[in-house]
Amino acid sequence: MRARIAFRVLALFGLLAGPAGAELPAIAPHVALGAVGLQVQRGLASYYHPEIFTGRPMANGVPFDPMSNAAASLTLPLGTVADVTNLRNGVTRRVVIQDRGPFVEGRIIDLSPRVADELGMRRAGVVPVEVRPVGLLPNRARGEWSASWGADGQMSSR
Repeated sequence: MRARIAFRVLALFGLLAGPAGAELPAIAPHVALGAVGLQVQRGLASYYHPEIFTGRPMANGVPFDPMSNAAASLTLPLGTVADVTNLRNGVTRRVVIQDRGPFVEGRIIDLSPRVADELGMRRAGVVPVEVRPVGLLPNRARGEWSASWGADGQMSSR
């Protein structure tokens, strides 16, 4: 029974991360955003250092994976699915809020190195972005279940 629920939850939120270079999947919203009042934010984005934070537990208890679509926010609830747009080049990527931060004044979101690469912001380090919440993962998916891709391209869950 738990395995079946885990599979459904993992399928619902698109397995969070795929192999390097793969398009991040669409993540189905679970809760209507009007019910929780999440609003579009504009500010600065930075990204996690790929070596310092790898493997450290995030706020939801899942180890940080630099190839995931994890993000950190001080204001959005854990499990929020959001589209982040680099306002310098118009590129948008979908992330899941799994951690708390950034802890630097003026910044509204920290992104994984993979998402930072895809947004074209790694060289600049900090760029203006728009963060548009699109949904919330089910409660169980916000920390109790997680999924990631191994170096061999195989999905693993915990």
